[in-house]
Amino acid sequence: MKNVAIGILGSTLDRGAREGRWSRWRPTVALCQHEDLLIDRFELLVESNNRALAREVADDMQMVSPGTDVRLHAVSFDDPWDFEHVYEALHGFAAGLTFDSEKERYLVHVTTGTHVAQICLFLLTESRHFPAELIQSVPPRIRTSGKPGSFVIIDLDLSKYDRIAQRFAHDRRTASEFLKAGIETRSDHFNRMIDEIEHVSLHSKAPILLTGPTGAGKSSLARRIYELRRLRCDTRGRFVEVNCATLRGDSAMSTLFGHKRGAFTGAMKDRDGLIREADQGILFLDEIGELGQDEQAMLLRAIEDKTFLPLGADREIQSDFELISGTNRDLASLVKKGRFRDDLLARINLWTFRLPGLAERQEDIEANIMYELEQITAATGRHVRFNAEALRKFLSFARSTDATWAGNFRDLNAAIARMATMAPSGRITVEVVEAEIGRLCRSWSDMQHTEDKPGGDTEVIAEVLGASHRQLDEFDKVQLAFVLRVCRQSRSLSAAGRKLFAESRKRRKSANDADRLRKYLGRFGIEWSELNDNE
Repeated sequence: MKNVAIGILGSTLDRGAREGRWSRWRPTVALCQHEDLLIDRFELLVESNNRALAREVADDMQMVSPGTDVRLHAVSFDDPWDFEHVYEALHGFAAGLTFDSEKERYLVHVTTGTHVAQICLFLLTESRHFPAELIQSVPPRIRTSGKPGSFVIIDLDLSKYDRIAQRFAHDRRTASEFLKAGIETRSDHFNRMIDEIEHVSLHSKAPILLTGPTGAGKSSLARRIYELRRLRCDTRGRFVEVNCATLRGDSAMSTLFGHKRGAFTGAMKDRDGLIREADQGILFLDEIGELGQDEQAMLLRAIEDKTFLPLGADREIQSDFELISGTNRDLASLVKKGRFRDDLLARINLWTFRLPGLAERQEDIEANIMYELEQITAATGRHVRFNAEALRKFLSFARSTDATWAGNFRDLNAAIARMATMAPSGRITVEVVEAEIGRLCRSWSDMQHTEDKPGGDTEVIAEVLGASHRQLDEFDKVQLAFVLRVCRQSRSLSAAGRKLFAESRKRRKSANDADRLRKYLGRFGIEWSELNDNE
């Protein structure tokens, strides 16, 4: 392949007195003097006031390397220190060249030119406007020795540089650990998801949607995404969080978008609103599926145009915010029922990540227990630990089908806090664990009984079957409601089946729990995909 160099004539470095120029190191000429680098063609950019120097340098280049075809290109830098102007000029030059990377190897010389020009050459090479490598000339130890010095070729594929690649990998691990609050999680699925969130949060400003059951850690993760961006100086504003389930009526519009004095009864003074407060920062809308239709319409415009109209105002307000949304609802299902705007969903779910519940991450339960104990120590200064037998007993329960973890990590946090409080001398014993297991089981049982009331049955079944749920017998409603809840809490059809048929499967020679559950749901015309999108 032919070597083609691209560079800028150095008005100072390439200049030399006529009689003494061969003793002076001139980087453009020197690049053609290396025996181990034959330059077949040199595309040399020349400013109009350096034409005479360019002809001298071109003659000297051909003298030391007769096989080099030197081509001079006039370029105009009205202000060589104006970044925008220099970049535009060099970009235009690159666009005018014809490249044949199969036959020619391109080397962009970044030794000459102003610092602004060198930076622009780097950026245009990194962006592949010049499909080239960078080459840096290095002067000899004595610049008046007449020697050509040396050169270094810089490959912009940083993965090829071991120490740089290791630095990137370390930074990536550090960022992922930050998003996981330093918890050494073992779930491959969860770790891969966190790695992807880390990459997206640092390379995209697009909205992020966090889904998953209540208590799975959506709010905590959203705040950590903000903190990570702030540490990397990617955001300057505040982290503003609002639970949309608490917003109703005029107060919803006012809370989000603000209002002018007198906009409604009780509006005694102007209010900015949370979207305005999130300017240059991150707005986290938890339970976004609970927003009303009017709020959804205004939010869509605020996302797309970065403008909105406060209640009672006649002038629009701007807010350049980044959006993270959270929900435990199936927004696609709400769209079908007319309760959520499809155009809003299309805007907020470019990056969607489902946070698994605690029961789906059994391999991470122990690590989260240790984390909760560390948090208690940090908050109270009191060291609390399990004894070995107590830890085994609690872990055995926590990973069993008896532990529903209905509140997910909130339940675990509360359980550890209670056991730490009851631990004599800072040691959690078997007796303390047994008492806590009983307390958790009673709590979950009471919650289940509350949900099993006819009204609870009707609500969960109506979400899936719509108006046709009225045709079911009360007996079928109770059973189906329980099955639907288990399905929504399970990561897969098989996992839900194992829990529902935990006893009867022991009496079978071969158990196909997924098929049994699929057939049961089929009796009511229900598909697994309507309940859970993890498969």
